[in-house]
Amino acid sequence: MTKAIIYKPTKVATQSGLCGERFWILEFLPKNTRFKDPLMGWDANSDMEQSQVRLKFSSKDEAVTYAKTIEGLEYDVLQHNDRKQIIKPYVNNFR
Repeated sequence: MTKAIIYKPTKVATQSGLCGERFWILEFLPKNTRFKDPLMGWDANSDMEQSQVRLKFSSKDEAVTYAKTIEGLEYDVLQHNDRKQIIKPYVNNFR
């Protein structure tokens, strides 16, 4: 049976915006281990088409419903820790 993980990605450290935090991601886990391609020496996998798929959902419930009803997947939900925003006045920079 195919396994998947459902998680909410964290904010990119080099960006100040919250664009990547809006969606929940359902990502398939590879069934087989990777191996070296004998011709080119690249990492290869026998189920590449499924391991490259990342589905976006607007809520965790939508992702879980998709995994349960539509695909019948085994899934794990990684809990998201909401970040705590500390509001500081600009004048505190000069104290």
